[in-house]
Amino acid sequence: MASNGKHGSPSYAPSAPSLPESYRQQYSQGSGGSYGYGQQHSQGNGGSYSYGQQQGPSSYGHSGFPPGTDPAVISSFQMVDRDRSGFIDDNELQQALSSGYQRFSLRTIRLLIFLFKSPNDPLRVGPKEFAALWTCLGQWRGIFERYDKDRSGKIDLMELRDALYSLGLAIPPSVLQLLISKYDDGSGSRVELNFDSFVECGMIVKGLTDKFKERDLRYTGSATINYDTFMSMVIPFLVSYN
Repeated sequence: MASNGKHGSPSYAPSAPSLPESYRQQYSQGSGGSYGYGQQHSQGNGGSYSYGQQQGPSSYGHSGFPPGTDPAVISSFQMVDRDRSGFIDDNELQQALSSGYQRFSLRTIRLLIFLFKSPNDPLRVGPKEFAALWTCLGQWRGIFERYDKDRSGKIDLMELRDALYSLGLAIPPSVLQLLISKYDDGSGSRVELNFDSFVECGMIVKGLTDKFKERDLRYTGSATINYDTFMSMVIPFLVSYN
């Protein structure tokens, strides 16, 4: 019997930034219901966020991009897709996202590819996946800025707790401490996460929570999972992007 701790009714809670449909279909074994355990607790105006300034629907388009994709997103993809294959790898994705905000570590980039990879190419992302990834990162950016109250560009343990809790992810203190210890540089100073590390941490928590929810259909906080299922759920998350 596995348990994720307490959570409330998710029936009317806004969702955390969603993982792509291709990820859910590929790894899903049952209906996961609505996203985010517990009610999302809003603090301030969350609004909608995107990396690029919205400039209206694209007038020229690019094969594979959803209709109305921001031209800035299409341009970022085209800029790094030099072989015009319609797919970009981890180094190209790192460069494309740098044009939108900052340079992500390759570790985070590989996690994003694991979650957003094209069903036709497990090591790269195509236009559709890139557009979904860009939107998702913009949503995570909005959450990060909301809880970076001192505008330091970093969030500490308590701010991380509050940010995850606002998404309905009530992480036990022991698990939260384990998560943030991953980013301890050994200097003895207070551990803080920049946006790159926040995205990695948030995606891991949300991804594993979504997998648990597929087995906890009644939202009781517990589920019976056999060993093979458990390993199939967790191991890909741990090894696919290292």
